[in-house]
Amino acid sequence: MAINIYVGNLPWSTTTDDLYAIFQQYGVVTRAQVVTDRETGRSRGFGFVEMANEDEAQAAIAALNNQPLNGRPLTVNVAKPREAGGPRGNSGGPRRGGGGGGYSGGYSGGYGASGGDRY
Repeated sequence: MAINIYVGNLPWSTTTDDLYAIFQQYGVVTRAQVVTDRETGRSRGFGFVEMANEDEAQAAIAALNNQPLNGRPLTVNVAKPREAGGPRGNSGGPRRGGGGGGYSGGYSGGYGASGGDRY
């Protein structure tokens, strides 16, 4: 079964090809990806590598965790599965923000209620 590896604290200049080459020294890499910002296209400083063999993946993790890459110590470990809730970055907390729009004042009472003389 393929092992998904999280690689954090990447230098901003690191490309997917760089990540692939770094891990390929330890075994077969089936996929590598540097995560980029959706709007700017710049690296977000982390990525994922998938390796086919568990022993090779563990060897890569042991060898590369805390090793410097362009002056930055890498964080390398087995990736945790994504929590339920879809691809959005929802933390699971309460939803905030407005509803459907329209008149936001609400009903202010009957005849002679305070604040009713707005004209």
